Order: sequence, then structure tokens, then C-alpha cells
Amino acid sequence: MSSINKANPWLENLVAYDPGKPIEETARELGLKPSDIIKLASNENPLGPSPKAVEAMKVALEKAHLYPDGGGYALRTAIADKFDLQRENVILGNGSNEIIELVGHGFLQPGDEIIAAEHAFVVYKLMATLFGANTIEVPDPGFVHDLDAMAAAITPKTRELFIANPNNPTGTLVDEDAIDRFMDKVPEHVIVIFDEAYYEFLSEAPDTLKYVREGRNVIVMRTFSKIQGLASLRIGYGLGPVHLLQVLQKCRQPFNANAIAQAGALAGLMDVEHQHKTKVMTDEGRAYLQESFAEMGLEYVPSQANFVLVKVGDGDAVFQSMLEKGVIVRAMRSYKLPEWIRISVGTMPQNRRCIELLKEVLASVES
Repeated sequence: MSSINKANPWLENLVAYDPGKPIEETARELGLKPSDIIKLASNENPLGPSPKAVEAMKVALEKAHLYPDGGGYALRTAIADKFDLQRENVILGNGSNEIIELVGHGFLQPGDEIIAAEHAFVVYKLMATLFGANTIEVPDPGFVHDLDAMAAAITPKTRELFIANPNNPTGTLVDEDAIDRFMDKVPEHVIVIFDEAYYEFLSEAPDTLKYVREGRNVIVMRTFSKIQGLASLRIGYGLGPVHLLQVLQKCRQPFNANAIAQAGALAGLMDVEHQHKTKVMTDEGRAYLQESFAEMGLEYVPSQANFVLVKVGDGDAVFQSMLEKGVIVRAMRSYKLPEWIRISVGTMPQNRRCIELLKEVLASVES
């Protein structure tokens, strides 16, 4: 192979991200009707998008022949106003995943290090590897971020440190006092990225935006994919001090947030009623799932998000058996949790069907 076609060596053992199995793919493979399949694998909003977002997107489609506002003026302004920030403190992304990539483009070089919890979102490590950086995975006893240990793991090579709060896939939360103590220990050469994709599901969320207002080296990532129900649009955002976001703006692709997504996100941001309805449904469904797991004698991690991590024995086998019955859950082997699955909160009929089938699957495995 000629040198010009040789991939970067740090990509050799990289495994691409494996998302939750799509409904359409499952239907094709198993000969099922898509309408008979329940997907509880990707922490999506089972209520769908805000009706106001749908209407706004229909209107935006009439101008699909025009390029979007590359600066995202209206959406960035609305986000800034909502959180008492300036528009310059907001950057849009093709999903919040792109914000992770932009931080890598701006601040990572081969040989640098990032720090993440052992059972945190796998994309942190994936993105670091793309830039030739090494990931230091810090054990998380009880599946909760050990912020003292993460602070102790910082070295002169550390450039980024990720705190997912609530964490995916565990659903656990670190409180504001713990975060404050941690931030007192972080040196200036480290950027702390708070991944808050699920913060709207919290009754009381830690205030991390105060660090943005203080001009600290902090980026807070949020998304419209979860409570807003706009996952297919790939629209998220980062909040940070101007000196960091000016760098990220240089790294993003032009028009990285399309016009339909911007319109839907703007309307969804304003639809407080839909967000409240989603949270109430999630609280009820999460409680039902956890109570059911307890009654079944299954170990689970009490969650603060819209999913629950539960120990079922052979996670891959349970995933496959549930799949064949038309319920898609998420196996956790890629998170080094082969005995666990993650189940997203659905509507109550979906949750009940999931539990009913899970009982059947586990009974057949035991027998």
C-alpha cells in the first residue's frame, strides 16, 4: 500500500460507533411490521416532537432551496436569552456530538490526553482517538463519576475532561457541591466539558453555566434530540466563554445546522408544555420500570434520565431475544457491561409490553 493511502496509525484498532438498532432494519430482518416494533434503545422521546416544532418545520420546508443561516442567529439568540447568556456564548452543532468533535479539532493533538469516567458515553473516547489522543478512563464506583479521582488523574498532557451529568448509560448524577469542589482543583490547561443531554429530565439541575459566565475553560453541551424529540434532525448546542467558542466557530463546517433543524429547534425550545408533558411521562415510566425490576429481583442503577440500566445476565442474549419479540433494547457490551442492558422509557403501554416480554425472556433463559 502506498503511503498516501495509509490511514493514521491510531485509527487501526478504532471501532466505529454502533447506534441503537433502527426499527426499519429490524422489520426487514425479522419480517415484522414496523408498526409492531417498539424501540426502547436510543433514549428517544416516544411522544415525538413538539407539535409547534412540526409546524415550524413545515413552514421552513417552503424555503428548502435556500441555504440556512450559517450563523444560526435566531436560534442562538433564543438559546442565549433562555440561559441569560450572550449569542457569542452559543455554538450550534450537528447534534451535540459535533461539539465534541469541534473541541477535538480546536484543542487536541496526537499524544494529548482526555479524561472520562469508565462507564461514560463511548463517543468521548472515539473522538479522542480520531485526533490521536489517549483516553484515561477513571473508575466510577457505583457507576457514579468519581470527581476526586478524575481530578487526581489530570497531568500536563490532559487537554479535555468529560463529565456527563446525568451520565449515559448509567443515569447517575453528581451534585453541584461535588462539581464545585472539583472545579476548584482543575488547572487552566484543561477544558471541562459538561455533557448535559438529559438535564431537562432533572427536577433540580446543577448550575454549570455559572462557570461559563465566569469565563472558565468550560463547555456545556446540550441537545434537542432527547426531551425535544428532534433526534433525526441532528441539532445540538454548546455553551461556553467567548475565547473558547471563537476557536470552535473556526472549526465547524459551514451550514452545519440545517434550516429545517434550526426552525424545529427554535419552536421546540419555546414549547414548555411539550417538555413538561414529556418529563411527567418519563418520571412515571422510569418509576414503573425500576419498581418492576425490583419486583423481578433484578439489579438496576437508579436513574435520573429517561432510561434505566438493568442487569439481566447475558445482555447480548437478552437483547437478541427481545429483538425477536419486536422490542429493541440496548446491549451494553461496548460499555464493558456484558451482563447489562439499557432500556429507554417509553409510553406506559410500551413500558408494560417491555416488562411483560422481559419476564418471558428471562424465564426462558433460566429454564
